[in-house]
Amino acid sequence: MGGSRGGLAGQLGGLLRAQPRASLGLPMLLLGTYFFYCLTGSCEPLPPAARQLRPPPRDPAGDRPEEPAAAGGRSGPGSRRFPQAIIVGVKKGGTRALLEFLRAHPAVRALGAEPHFFDRGYEKGLPWYRNLMPRTLEGQITMEKTPSYFVTKEAPKRIYNMSRETKLIVVVRNPVTRAISDYTQTLSKNPTIPSFQALAFKNVSTGLIDTTWSAVRIGIYAKHLDNWLQYFPLSKFLFVSGERLVSDPAGEMGRVQDFLGLKRVVTDKHFYFNETKGFPCLKKPEGSSRPRCLGKSKGRPHPKIHGQVIQRLQEFYRPFNMKFYQMTGQDFGWD
Repeated sequence: MGGSRGGLAGQLGGLLRAQPRASLGLPMLLLGTYFFYCLTGSCEPLPPAARQLRPPPRDPAGDRPEEPAAAGGRSGPGSRRFPQAIIVGVKKGGTRALLEFLRAHPAVRALGAEPHFFDRGYEKGLPWYRNLMPRTLEGQITMEKTPSYFVTKEAPKRIYNMSRETKLIVVVRNPVTRAISDYTQTLSKNPTIPSFQALAFKNVSTGLIDTTWSAVRIGIYAKHLDNWLQYFPLSKFLFVSGERLVSDPAGEMGRVQDFLGLKRVVTDKHFYFNETKGFPCLKKPEGSSRPRCLGKSKGRPHPKIHGQVIQRLQEFYRPFNMKFYQMTGQDFGWD
């Protein structure tokens, strides 16, 4: 009987090695027969090809199989990793443009949609978050962008607990222009909302600004950065100018690629200026029929805002801007 069991294991290993793409019907029948004989005595070890049919080890951090470092076949090459860099802010600053420019780099794999994990979905757990990420090969970096992280009080601590080595990118823009752009987006979705002036001021006659309105609050960059610096040193941040991302995309992309430790692959030859939209687009990628430009929701015309309203907002933001310049060591030229 022992010789029969040995021969059966050999046949099973031979079949699995010789016919990797054939039907598994016969090998599975032999496998079942092999284990039936094992019940009556000792068995020789399973051949390597049969051992590969066993399920992968469980991930101790979660409830799904551990991702192999390099998994081929239907699941694709590479592995899912936590992002090494995150674009954490700010809304209406130019984060979508930056992400699309970065995705032109062969060493960057980025999640297209905003996962909102560290602000809205943290209870789903880190294994769930990692499973959202695209697969990366050795030498590639994983990224995501969710601009609301920058203004979420809990986000810095949560990202720090994932990895204190995470690189953080913040795209900032003149807070007055940013607030108007934010309002324009909301207005396009809900045309019945009050005027910009009515929302921006608690009291129009006294000029008191309503800092509870998110469109105003987001632009107080120094306040939000204070919260982040409790967990991450300034060296982990790159502050990208939303204005220069439009006027000199190649220059800003050079800084971003240096910060991420990437070769400067995305250069001025990748861009052209779209006169209709008023911002740069990526030239036609290899194998594509048309250039890559941001969608119609980007570059909307802003409603006309009274000059006195803009002036009062500029006065309101000036001390916060000055503090932000000091904190970052960069003068963004908004004043």
